[in-house]
Amino acid sequence: MKRNLPRWLLASGVVLAGCTAVQRAPIQTVSHVDLQRFMGDWYVIANIPTFVEKDAYNAVESYRLNADGTIATTFTFRKGSFDGEPKRYQPRGFVLDTQSNAVWGMQFVWPFKGDFRIVYLNTDYTQTAIGREKRDYVWIMARQPTIPESDYQRIVELLGREGYDTTRIQKVPQRWEPEGTPIVE
Repeated sequence: MKRNLPRWLLASGVVLAGCTAVQRAPIQTVSHVDLQRFMGDWYVIANIPTFVEKDAYNAVESYRLNADGTIATTFTFRKGSFDGEPKRYQPRGFVLDTQSNAVWGMQFVWPFKGDFRIVYLNTDYTQTAIGREKRDYVWIMARQPTIPESDYQRIVELLGREGYDTTRIQKVPQRWEPEGTPIVE
């Protein structure tokens, strides 16, 4: 014998299903990035790591603007410890929003481009935070291997307001000589 569900139960299920698909507001990016000033080396201070970055030490992301407007990117780190195996990745960046220069596509493997959004950049271009619309990964970076704790907390709070689960953000171990060479024991 076939039983029909009461209409109120069916309607409740539809309403609840709709609640699980709540849309978040788009992540806010900075209003403008001077690409020439943004180029150079950035130490990764903290992140929600991708599978590649788990257990990374002395992580540095370097950018160079190519003549065709793409961004040559070099990401280096040591795996597992300060004297661990050196790793190097060279994705290519593409500025997708040329009004702000704050939204990029980052291509590790052709033809796929990952989402890359500059959500924080201080006025002297010494600290930045890179996020993604999905709020799954994030990178807090600086021109120096450390930043003041108050600056770090302010950036983490901003990321929380943008919808990130800040409990997932991990500091990246950085240890360098004053002239920028890593300390290897």
